[in-house]
Amino acid sequence: MKNTSINIVLAVLFLLLAQTSKAQILTKEDSLSAGLTGRTNNYSVLSGYGEAKVNYDLGQKTGEANLTRSVMFFGHKFSNSIYFFSELELEHGKVASGTTGEIALEQLFLKFNVNPSNYFAAGLIIPRIGLTNENHLPTTFNGNDRPTVERLVIPSTWREMGIAYYGNSRKISGLNYSLALMNGLNSKNFAFGTGIRGGRMNGSKATASNLAITGALLYYIGNFRIQVSTYYGGSAGINQIMSDSLNLNNGAFGTPVNLNEANIRFSNKNFEWKALACVINISDAEKINKAYKSNTPKAIFGGYVEAGIHILQAMNRKTTKVLTLFSRIESIDMNYKVPSNAIKDNFQKQLISVSGITFAPVKGIVIKGEYTWRQTGNFTKELYATNPYKSLNPFKTEMSFVTLGIGYSF
Repeated sequence: MKNTSINIVLAVLFLLLAQTSKAQILTKEDSLSAGLTGRTNNYSVLSGYGEAKVNYDLGQKTGEANLTRSVMFFGHKFSNSIYFFSELELEHGKVASGTTGEIALEQLFLKFNVNPSNYFAAGLIIPRIGLTNENHLPTTFNGNDRPTVERLVIPSTWREMGIAYYGNSRKISGLNYSLALMNGLNSKNFAFGTGIRGGRMNGSKATASNLAITGALLYYIGNFRIQVSTYYGGSAGINQIMSDSLNLNNGAFGTPVNLNEANIRFSNKNFEWKALACVINISDAEKINKAYKSNTPKAIFGGYVEAGIHILQAMNRKTTKVLTLFSRIESIDMNYKVPSNAIKDNFQKQLISVSGITFAPVKGIVIKGEYTWRQTGNFTKELYATNPYKSLNPFKTEMSFVTLGIGYSF
């Protein structure tokens, strides 16, 4: 039963791969739209993106200004069929002792075109999961922060070492597919409250003893974009002696993690809306808790719905400026189900509302502002040495924020 998800994905994608196809689907992510595929006289491309924000806590009456990230992209065209893509990211302005800053490669891969419609990508790759993981430029989403569901439940930006295949169907117009084989996760680093996020390897001495397979079907029809994706991978890339001592199942898909996600998006000149739902199942959560005392949940759930109105386009269809008035509701439960040896914490069940504006005066520039309201349950004292919000005393189940920021991509 544990290989059911893999078998279904492989069967469907094998049939699709047997067909010829029409055209590659390129995302709005800078590494796939930097111009390399459309230019024959320019063999190297430099581009990038970044974002900064000021966040104000209305309850605490405190604020924080942050250079969230700055990313530089470099790509090179070796031939009409082989390309190189890379992104180097600096988070939180600097890297120094005692700060949360980070310098990391966000992706680095070689792209091999099989024909104008199909290609392989090999290296540090970003799988097609969710709406934001693959398309995470600040100019592609509303709000100064990526949706919480796609940061905590789907740990964007999620990248691993592997090889992926992309293509589309000739017989079913608008149907695209992807299939990737990557290294798996590390369950030792699963942390309570952040799900599987800490278990990502991100290309840093990733264990190749456990593997993961992920696949997606993406369908464009009219103004709709519909996608389903799945992930199935091992999380115990350790040797037999260690796995026996910890009572964990090792091997390629031992101690498995299964993620299933579906999303839909509609957009036209005047209006846009999107919805996403994701469930993660960790069948051996009880064993992981015995091994690492991490309070790992058996299931995690998250979903959101967002709608936006393009004000300027509604008044003047010829304008190139975009002003979007949007609102998003998110629901998350990071311990949706817990095994018998875990403690359920109501603080991990959150309801989040985000409403605001996104203004793009020119293509590649966004100015954003939003109001965020967040509600949680009461925290379980046995799991925390102090208040989980740390700065709050007493603990509050409701918090609200105002955030202003800018973003760019070129």
